[in-house]
Amino acid sequence: MPTINEILQTMDYGPAPESTKEAQAWLDQHERRFGLFIDNAWTPASDTFASTNPADGKELAQVTQATSSDIDRAVEAARRAQPGWVALGGHGRARVMYALARLLQKHARLFAVLETLDNGKTIRETRDADLPLAARHFYHHAGWAQLQSEEFADYRAVGVVGQIVPWNFPLLMLAWKIAPAMAAGNTIVFKPAEFTSLTALLFAEICKQAGVPAGVVNIVTGDGRVGEAIVNHPGIDKLAFTGSTEVGRIIRQATAGSGKKLSLELGGKSPFIVFEDADLDAAVEGLVDSIWFNQGQVCCAGSRLLVQESIEQRFYTKLRARMDNLRLGSPLDKSMDIGALVDPVQRQRIHGLVESARLEGCTIYQPAACEMPADGSWFPPTLITGASTSAGIAQTEIFGPVLVAMSFRTPGEAVQLANNTVYGLAACIWSESISLALDVAPQIKAGVVWINTANQFDAACGFGGYKESGFGREGGREGMYEYMTPLSEDARPSAPVVEAKGSVKMAEGDSPFAIDRTAKLYIGGKQARPDGAYSRAINGANGQFLADVGEGNRKDIRNAVEAAHKASGWAKATSHNRAQVLYYIAENLAIRADEFAARLAAMTGSKDPQREVQASIERLFYYAAWADKYDGLAHQPPMHGITVALNEPVGVIGIICPNENPLLGFISLVAPALALGNRVVAVPSEAFPLSATDLYQVLDTSDLPGGALNIVTGSADELAKTLASHADVDAVWRHDGSAAGCAEVERLSAASLKRTWVGGAKGRDWFDTKQAGGRAVLAHASQVKNIWIPYGV
Repeated sequence: MPTINEILQTMDYGPAPESTKEAQAWLDQHERRFGLFIDNAWTPASDTFASTNPADGKELAQVTQATSSDIDRAVEAARRAQPGWVALGGHGRARVMYALARLLQKHARLFAVLETLDNGKTIRETRDADLPLAARHFYHHAGWAQLQSEEFADYRAVGVVGQIVPWNFPLLMLAWKIAPAMAAGNTIVFKPAEFTSLTALLFAEICKQAGVPAGVVNIVTGDGRVGEAIVNHPGIDKLAFTGSTEVGRIIRQATAGSGKKLSLELGGKSPFIVFEDADLDAAVEGLVDSIWFNQGQVCCAGSRLLVQESIEQRFYTKLRARMDNLRLGSPLDKSMDIGALVDPVQRQRIHGLVESARLEGCTIYQPAACEMPADGSWFPPTLITGASTSAGIAQTEIFGPVLVAMSFRTPGEAVQLANNTVYGLAACIWSESISLALDVAPQIKAGVVWINTANQFDAACGFGGYKESGFGREGGREGMYEYMTPLSEDARPSAPVVEAKGSVKMAEGDSPFAIDRTAKLYIGGKQARPDGAYSRAINGANGQFLADVGEGNRKDIRNAVEAAHKASGWAKATSHNRAQVLYYIAENLAIRADEFAARLAAMTGSKDPQREVQASIERLFYYAAWADKYDGLAHQPPMHGITVALNEPVGVIGIICPNENPLLGFISLVAPALALGNRVVAVPSEAFPLSATDLYQVLDTSDLPGGALNIVTGSADELAKTLASHADVDAVWRHDGSAAGCAEVERLSAASLKRTWVGGAKGRDWFDTKQAGGRAVLAHASQVKNIWIPYGV
């Protein structure tokens, strides 16, 4: 029986051009000049720039460069519209969104052709992938709008949302972002990419047809200055950005301390792993879909091919033969596989990266018969072999039709190579052994893993990355949470709650120098002296000396982080075992309840310290109960298979604990992180640290592995800076009431784009489970990985 490649070699494709008549007529209807869409009205076109066809360089239309005053008007319109959009109710919003989905389907061909003209991707992709999925997002999220009062009863809309998208999937990215935002009751200021604004402007037209109320959707066009104005606008409550990691860092820094909710979907360098037992012909076709789909201008493109050594050359032979049959040419020709790059600047960048690989001694393969059209921006499908794992071409996101290949010997080595990147967006695994595939998938540090398939997307399944690929999810239930705020956050006190201090005296004859009362640090399951050999006196509520505590520094944090990484077995422990350890900690704390109550009374002057101790014991039980009940989901997308959404631990979390309720606050933050398998470096209350240092013996007798929880006492500001700057810390939580300190954590986190959860200047009622518990807290302690598993094929 002939192979796919042999069949392809015998086929000859004739031209199959798509008509542009309707798209050109729509452009002419607007005289090829577009203003902004604000408050359901078009502004006059002014200060325009050209939107061109990447395939031939010809101008399509003139688009307006928005100004800061335009952004002000758009935000004001969105703010006015938001209460009414919420008041319309879930069913009312669902009806409008259903109408949008129907109109997208009704005008699907017009949207597809316009997208191809403006972006350069093939008509087959816009017609068969982008448009159906865009409509699917509005249908799916119309359902969430309908069910919001039932499924998200404890949440509200964030408010006014600013959304910024790139040029690679202009309409699809619009749907990914606008649909969940609308469903949750938010209003929107949306900025399409400078290069590809036309389908967003066509979408604005159908918003009016669908009955979207004025101000709910506002579309502003322009270059990076428009995005900067949206990011910095004080009237924006939440920002959703898709684009480069470099810009994502800038946005994280710009929004630090602003209180704006933020989600970032950034770059990737995704591994495409082929094991020796894989169906090689199917894997080749999957690779074509993974790296040459949309000319490789895909953040989750499988741009790093990892092939098992035993089949390496055989696979490369099949791959080169398939590359020889890829057709590059007019994107409007329905027989083409590869279209035009979005802009000459992008083509020049890709060319430079490939030539640098050539200079480094890599082997470059490009099909000899691949002819470049004379006009427009084009680049041939390219395979690079012989690169080292640290080579620039193997680590840099190329964002073009360029594949870098290398080999591995064992599954363990494949995992190491796959994770050898600062990114963590997606991965593909090809193997006929489902046991092998499902063993490897959870080990890959990526937000999406496809098994024996590639580039599958659905509105029901979350999409988003780990590490420098950003944080937050789009699609599915987890994507809805990005556009909502827990009602419990609104009930938080306007300032940290600190109980009134009483007068507690030391027992007669109790001399502060009778015994050594210096509380050390707790690192790797052992008490350790601080590196700087400094200590700080802790006085009681009556001003009398209680004990000294070690003053931790940068090296102590380094040691604690190293100990946390060595305790990786805690993440692999079963949820049942983690629950048992938390129950055991609670049991041992209960045995010493009177001792801890006395310590709290002496430190804080609390008049009812027993209440805080009992609440701490209950909170440990609470999160022990959650440990084996915070389950993932099994989605059933339209593909023939399932998508398993796993809740995975974030990794190593640095936690700055509050001064109010020093024991309960400490337990309320540390326990959920431990329950889900994270390892913790905790900085206890700077003012009242002794209730945390007294826990050392409790932890030692509760079977908690050394390094799972590390405690470093000292300056909250200094230690928070170190944690936020540390490249091997995956998230930082700060809840000590310092607005400036929280802002600094967010700002410093931009370097490695670690996740943050900060309280700002507001307090938290640690006795209230709604404020200090529940799924909202557990979501901060976990990240969702979607594993796509086809079956029956």
